[in-house]
Amino acid sequence: MAVCKQCGEEVDSLKTVKVGGRAKKMCEDCADRAREAAEIAEASESVVQGMMGFKGRR
Repeated sequence: MAVCKQCGEEVDSLKTVKVGGRAKKMCEDCADRAREAAEIAEASESVVQGMMGFKGRR
């Protein structure tokens, strides 16, 4: 049995997910949470850049 580095639970298989530019192995539930957090961060960053009038590329 593999152990998830995020939650510490024993799972059958681990998924490799890129978080903050690093590849991490975690269970499917933690991978979904990490993916959702990244999407929220990206959306909020674009809103803040829009408010500040940032016209560069990202």
